[in-house]
Amino acid sequence: MRETLQAPGRLRSDPFRIAEDDTLRSQYMRRLIRERPSDWARQPVRVIPRVVIQFWHDVGDVPTDVRACLDSWAPMAGQGFQRVFFDDRSARRFICKRFGPRHVAAFDLCHHPAMRCDFFRMCYLVALGGFYVDADEEYQGGDCEPLFGDDLLKIQPLCYDGSTDSMIDVNVFAQGDVWSPDWIYYVNNNPIIAPPGHPILRLALARATRMLMTQPVSRMDIQSTTGPGNLTASLVAHSMSSECAGAARNFSLLTDWASLSVSRWPLSYRTDARNWRLWHPDQ
Repeated sequence: MRETLQAPGRLRSDPFRIAEDDTLRSQYMRRLIRERPSDWARQPVRVIPRVVIQFWHDVGDVPTDVRACLDSWAPMAGQGFQRVFFDDRSARRFICKRFGPRHVAAFDLCHHPAMRCDFFRMCYLVALGGFYVDADEEYQGGDCEPLFGDDLLKIQPLCYDGSTDSMIDVNVFAQGDVWSPDWIYYVNNNPIIAPPGHPILRLALARATRMLMTQPVSRMDIQSTTGPGNLTASLVAHSMSSECAGAARNFSLLTDWASLSVSRWPLSYRTDARNWRLWHPDQ
């Protein structure tokens, strides 16, 4: 049975307003995460390109430890995957070729490498589809084939505990009955496995572009403008709209991503402004 969204009647019929409300968005994500896999649609159409997309802002200055993470995905070639790598310059050229001046201008307004990476991955996946992974992800050698057996967008759910400033283990928040009002449910924008032109990513790209083009730089929060907050808002708006229309879900939540890859800590760049969590607009 699906949980009831605790929202006023008028809001329950307005997916986009719910998607932009921090509390209601988290409530809806909690419900999505706790649904059984059998509640989700599966379309046996193989349309997701077997391409691993990676990014580091400066191809000439990739830290050794980050390079090791990037190269850990080399064995994917043996599974029939192509690997493509982009930096700021090649990403900008891609956006210029595939999208045009407005999106290039939005990319140029991304004031941190993490934002440019966020924006670029949406552009690439909307245009061509594929398998995006962050530069700090280290492949563990598992079988990725099941991720490409249908046309569903695949993303990773997360949960943050505001009372302890810590992340909650997926085995607790996704499968157990434990819950706290301090928990914030959302999705990561890494990894993203998608067919070309998926509607959730189109929404996320449009939302990020609009925010970048209309907000002053001083108000651009990376997480909510181009990062996980942006993708979560777009997913919720799309999912609620589809639900109201009686349409099947066209996305899936990866609760076992850790069996395939781990995000490495510590890495050298995490101690300076290249880490978006430490960056300040005055830098």
